Amino acid sequence: MHGFHDVFIQILVLLAISVTVIGIAKLIKEPYSIALVLVGVLLGMTQIPMVEEAEQFITQSEVFHAIIISLFLPILLGDATLKMPFHHLYDLKKTVISLAFLGTFLTFIVIGFSTYFILGLPIVVSFTFAALMSATDPISVLSIFKGLGVPQKYSTIMEGESLFNDGIAVVLFKISSIYLLGYMEMGLAGVGEGAFLFLKFAVGGALVGLIFGYVFSQIIRIFDDYPLEIAFSMLLFFGSYFVAEHFKVSGVIAVVVAGLLFGSYGKKIGMSEETRVNINSFWDTVTLLANSLIFLMVGIEIREIDFSGKWGMILIAIVIFLVGRTIALFISTSYVKDLTNKDRILLNWGGLRGSLSIALALSLPDDFDGREEVLLLTFSIVLFSLVVQGLSLKPLIKKLGIVGPGSKES
Repeated sequence: MHGFHDVFIQILVLLAISVTVIGIAKLIKEPYSIALVLVGVLLGMTQIPMVEEAEQFITQSEVFHAIIISLFLPILLGDATLKMPFHHLYDLKKTVISLAFLGTFLTFIVIGFSTYFILGLPIVVSFTFAALMSATDPISVLSIFKGLGVPQKYSTIMEGESLFNDGIAVVLFKISSIYLLGYMEMGLAGVGEGAFLFLKFAVGGALVGLIFGYVFSQIIRIFDDYPLEIAFSMLLFFGSYFVAEHFKVSGVIAVVVAGLLFGSYGKKIGMSEETRVNINSFWDTVTLLANSLIFLMVGIEIREIDFSGKWGMILIAIVIFLVGRTIALFISTSYVKDLTNKDRILLNWGGLRGSLSIALALSLPDDFDGREEVLLLTFSIVLFSLVVQGLSLKPLIKKLGIVGPGSKES
């Protein structure tokens, strides 16, 4: 096992690389997340002595999973909810709820059955993969989409969808990979069991989030001391996540609910202007560091994947993923009058997949039948999504004529 000193040096090496890449990407005005993934892929495919040990350490399944799921996910979700303008989210609630709930379920069903019937993978493998493809990764969406100069409406919809559907996708992943076969054997009763388990995860997580969000909102009323209030916000995000996970409910949903309550109600009743500015600056910095490591790690993970002789399967999976997302988005938002087809095209193509999908795939136990196929397909689609969809977002936005004067967000 690596000593703490070695681990620290290795993470520092990766951090130095990633911050350099971000600096260059910002100078040439390109999304830094894509630049990091591409540099990560290059590092994963070449052998540079100084970076080699850091790569070997970081690509271990349990390390990648622990860093992204346990350390970075509460940070990134918390940061996004803290800054989410609640009134904007409320104004667009019909679209966000349609995409995050109905859209996620439809994506899961369409991709699951398509993978089963077209690629011929076992039912458990097909639906485990479908669950991983149901999450529009907030990390990717927030870091790429915001810098592209689109009106706030689109950012709010994308952020709202990704915040809520992450929790749903994680629950669907657990049900598919662990319980699905047992439920299928139970027949109709199994459907009821699955629905009950889903509700338990989701409602339990939301309750933990409500309690934490309310309690911490009351605590910051007592103090007007921004370093202390920043520390409370850290406790809120990590506390709600780990307490929810301890009680076997959704940590992701807990953080989202806690963060939304703290960022709207808590901000209103307990934060001075000085605290708001400083808490946002602090989380901007932490999020930048988290994102920088995550995207680099996603690229480096290529060294663990064996692509040989699998290109046909990968191409079919990419088509299934794109068609699944398109069907789910157009059906789930068909009754939303405020959305034009132009809006739907942008939201459809902007629904990127990212590190959460890879981290969950890596969390599958070694004895999970079909683990290699799930990892291969998930990694390939995340790479396609970030690079191909990510790089083509800017031309698409210009082609659709969505960028207008003053539309660029600060």
